[in-house]
Amino acid sequence: HKLFAMLMASPESHALRHAFFAERAASRVVDMPADTPTRRIARVGVIGAGTMGGGISMAFLNAGLPVVLVEAKQDALDRGVATIRKNYDNSAQKGRLRPEQVEQRMALLQPTLDFARLADCDLVIEAVFESMEVKREVFQQLGAIARPGAILASNTSTLDLDALAACTGRAQDVVGLHFFSPAHVMRLLEVVRGKATANDVLATVMQLAKTIGKVAVVSGVCDGFIGNRMLEHYGRMATFLVEEGASPQQVDRALEAWGMAMGPFRMGDLAGNDIGWAIRKRRSVEKPNVPYSRLADRLCEQGRFGQKTGKGWYRYAAGNRTALPDPEVDALIADYRREIGVTPRTIDDAEIVDRCIDALVNEGARLLAEGIAQRASDIDMVYLAGYGFPAWRGGPMRYADEVGLFMVARRMRQFAAQPGGDAAFWQPAPLLAELAAQGKTFNVG
Repeated sequence: HKLFAMLMASPESHALRHAFFAERAASRVVDMPADTPTRRIARVGVIGAGTMGGGISMAFLNAGLPVVLVEAKQDALDRGVATIRKNYDNSAQKGRLRPEQVEQRMALLQPTLDFARLADCDLVIEAVFESMEVKREVFQQLGAIARPGAILASNTSTLDLDALAACTGRAQDVVGLHFFSPAHVMRLLEVVRGKATANDVLATVMQLAKTIGKVAVVSGVCDGFIGNRMLEHYGRMATFLVEEGASPQQVDRALEAWGMAMGPFRMGDLAGNDIGWAIRKRRSVEKPNVPYSRLADRLCEQGRFGQKTGKGWYRYAAGNRTALPDPEVDALIADYRREIGVTPRTIDDAEIVDRCIDALVNEGARLLAEGIAQRASDIDMVYLAGYGFPAWRGGPMRYADEVGLFMVARRMRQFAAQPGGDAAFWQPAPLLAELAAQGKTFNVG
């Protein structure tokens, strides 16, 4: 009994219970009537047979929904279908699926080069290249051919959903469905609610998320939505820490020891460093006041995009995903420090964790105040279900509550005062400062 009582009173137990209730709360949309009707989804269209498109298709095939998979070129379509088949065969070899289940799922897949085949789909999700021009064109075509009342969704991770919706001539039917890679495995689905998104569209995709086994979290429209908008600052801090004297290995090790599934540099290599590079180029125009370390750009200029090129922040032996330290990267970092006149200092693991995790918290406080997230526990859910945040810490906002918001705000002011620190970013967000002063928490109850 004593042991049980001790465990139940532990912060880990509180955090796991928080996660349990957070998942249930996330499915409730604050300002939507409980009796909002839903639309019938019997056939799904997916545009783009790359990694994302293939994973999204599998998520629906697994739930028994037929999928029309559209690609522009035959070789890309064949490659996409072969990857889906390979993934299912691997599951069958591991005993997770029976051979006849594999065939049933493959039989529900309808690969095609004919865009017009999307005309009888109830939901169409585009997973094409992350570029405004490319996606605009797709949405204009969809607006023209999709049946009336079909839901048109974008898998964009950062682009302006309202601008995409405007191209269709039926903005009320447009919603963001931001899946996380690999889409058939990761539980998080960020549902982006545009300013025109109809209530029944939102109600339908929230219900559909449950059908395909996803945890749906509603986000408003902003650059990066909830997860990636916060992650941008986590990544910025990680790179500044390396610039100031840590190594990528030390940063990764510190955050993994703290509980993250994967450190930021191993994560970058897995996702592809070129993706972040493209986003930084766009943001340098749109948000010139946000400082970045140029170190990640130097890495990308050398073609070190990560696992797919065999070299990133680490090097990789052929056919092996083990991250190996690379002296070339050490030299690149040393050169860069000399160039910007930085004398490396010794950085302890506690500073690494505090700067990276507090960066998530501070941006989380800002988007909570803006109404991008409905509630603090939704932000926690995004990080638990999509970013490998340790469940036993309950998510970034819940962790800040645990440490005490007064202590978190004080730590941020220390970072603001560091020589060369990003003083503007480290001003505690108004909501955080206010709650800290009142002795309150982000998560109520």
